[in-house]
Amino acid sequence: MNINKVAVIGAGVMGAGIAAHIANAGVPVLLLDIVPKDAVNRNQIAETAVSHLLKSEPPALMHAKAAKLITAGNIEDHLPLLKDVDWVIEAIIENPDIKHALYAKLEQACRTETIISSNTSTLPLALLCQGRSDTFKQQFLITHFFNPPRYMRLLEIVTSPATNKDVVKTISQFADIQLGKGCVLCHDTPGFIANRIGTFWLQSGLLQAIALQLPITQADAIMTAFGIPKTGIFGLLDLIGLDLVPHILKSFKQLLPASDAFQALNHTPELVQRMISDGNTGRKGKGGFYRLQKRDDGKRIKEAIDLGTGEYQVAEKIKPDKNLILAALLSNNDAASQFAWQVMSETLLYSASLIPEIADDIVSVDNAMRLGYNWKYGPFELLDLMGVDLFVKRVEQEQKTIPALLAPRQPLYQTLANKPCYRDLGGQYLPVPRAEGLLVLADIKSARPPVLSNASASLWDIGDGVACLEFHSKMNTLDNDSLELIRQSISKVKTGFVALVIYNDAENFSAGANLTLLMQAIHQQNWAVVDQLIQQGQQTYHALKYSPFPVVGAPSGLALGGGCEILLHCDAIQAHAELYMGLVEVGVGLVPGWGGCKEYLSRQLGNTSRPGGAMPALAQAFENIGTAKVSKSAANAKELLYLSNADGITMNRDRLLADAKAKALSLVKNYQTPEPASFHLPGASAKAAMLMAVNNLFLAGKISDYDVEISSQLAQVLSGGACDIIDILTEQDILNLELQAFVNLVKQSGTLLRLERLLKAG
Repeated sequence: MNINKVAVIGAGVMGAGIAAHIANAGVPVLLLDIVPKDAVNRNQIAETAVSHLLKSEPPALMHAKAAKLITAGNIEDHLPLLKDVDWVIEAIIENPDIKHALYAKLEQACRTETIISSNTSTLPLALLCQGRSDTFKQQFLITHFFNPPRYMRLLEIVTSPATNKDVVKTISQFADIQLGKGCVLCHDTPGFIANRIGTFWLQSGLLQAIALQLPITQADAIMTAFGIPKTGIFGLLDLIGLDLVPHILKSFKQLLPASDAFQALNHTPELVQRMISDGNTGRKGKGGFYRLQKRDDGKRIKEAIDLGTGEYQVAEKIKPDKNLILAALLSNNDAASQFAWQVMSETLLYSASLIPEIADDIVSVDNAMRLGYNWKYGPFELLDLMGVDLFVKRVEQEQKTIPALLAPRQPLYQTLANKPCYRDLGGQYLPVPRAEGLLVLADIKSARPPVLSNASASLWDIGDGVACLEFHSKMNTLDNDSLELIRQSISKVKTGFVALVIYNDAENFSAGANLTLLMQAIHQQNWAVVDQLIQQGQQTYHALKYSPFPVVGAPSGLALGGGCEILLHCDAIQAHAELYMGLVEVGVGLVPGWGGCKEYLSRQLGNTSRPGGAMPALAQAFENIGTAKVSKSAANAKELLYLSNADGITMNRDRLLADAKAKALSLVKNYQTPEPASFHLPGASAKAAMLMAVNNLFLAGKISDYDVEISSQLAQVLSGGACDIIDILTEQDILNLELQAFVNLVKQSGTLLRLERLLKAG
């Protein structure tokens, strides 16, 4: 069955967010809610929700146009419209009686083949199905989205023995490919997987920090050593809302047996009760464990609560200790090591004890925690990282029960016969399941050595004559090693492959050039090194663009500065939907120097939908580069012309490499290198027009005098310098202007100050 139209019932924060993300996928969605009492506008709740989506931060919609796919209505007047819907998602209040009443109406309003699911996070499927017909039960399941639905990739799916297997397949494929979700099949148990373990971890961390009187800034920094996001425990509790904590704990107290390890932690500390009473419920309240306070000078300062006194103090910045995992395992007696060990050992032991109660295998649990809580490693991946045998020995010293899964003391994951495998309860190693059509770079890396490699980049053979260039420096910043590996890759692909994909598994494609190298040259006033670095980047990217094989960029996350520039030189791009791409060099007092101005100018000039000659194109390029505009999604990147209409967008991050490889192979037949661009630019008159607009901003107090200087250098590049509209400029002419402007700026103190500020802030 195909999902061509969806309905979401319940236009609260969660329901509206789900509707928005379905619209992001280009699928029409009906959003219904109740009719407010005495309402003039019977669709008021749903319509208000849609208007809030357009203003939400972070944006729920990948593009404002997606809102047009959402039709607002109400459940009194518009249930007949469900006859045209393939999937109905219920996202109403967590009250079984109210849900049952709605399901009775849905059973009458929907076609028998319509799939119906609940977004519940607390109620068991068996309870939801009570009183429903066999036909309803066959089409019914739980699809638990995580908030916010656009950004949180986990979709927990819970079924009953009565659920039609084709229904599960249909929803899983749609959610995977079109919504970009990582689908995890869960058992019908309280909290399913992610919230069962995640809430246990949060509660353990909260109670341990109070017991040890550990500063919350230190507690949260400790968690980052285990690959947990910097929000840590207390930042995440603020995000969830402290007022929800007692309700969540009450639900688990009622649903879990008294023997469950969770029950020993299941109480709300007095401090949290007091904070809730005072309105300090987190980000949606006056503050929570953290708060922002305005100083006398108007600046805001971050404060953190003292777990002992309940008073707020200036939040101290703590640098995470990378050796903390080892220190915790070795029984160090300092408070940080004790906290790390107690919280993580309790959480990992609890996770191991829940197999097979909550899921069939450890892979499902690890996927759920990575996708639902943004952990870098799932609990069982963490156990392998720590060493299962070492972990068990430490637990035995404390005379704690060892779960059956850990009793063999063997690794939980291994690569066998070049395939990643996981260990089951019986001690067998089974292949890690992969969805059909996935191509996972980590699997390739574990199975064979790289074709080429250095400290910053590697080249991999990903099959069918396609090579993959991977950046793997910190934040995938680009340096001399990166550029060298690109040049070596061009030579290697010429003789041994038919196409090249530029991709990596990291959260961000590339944060741009490594500015530390540039800073060293500036401090030494070694302008020859700066000149060489820029020319080397220009020549490398030029060689990539005109290589005799197709090159496809496959970015996800940040693609900034030099990372954006390399993509602009590719033949095509297959982008993940969450792409934040832009030429941001002006933020550090520079202009794009590795061909970014040249390529982006060419794109703007080639935009046939914009009339009026060269000047409107120049003005748009000047505005977007001059304001360091970054796309808010891949769809927005197309609007900004960082991506072309022919470039592809992949919703599921896990499918990006396979899609990019397919695009590269589609370009191989009859491939020809692109024709070099030529430019007719207005020169001085265009520069004067651009600087007039800049001067107006300066006079209005909106930019600094150094912003004017940067803008002047950028205008010199984009206008073509000392030329006339009848002159023909080559790509090299524009590259020369880029180089000249770049070197002019690095010699100035204003640029040095900006660079130092950025590097200090990280």
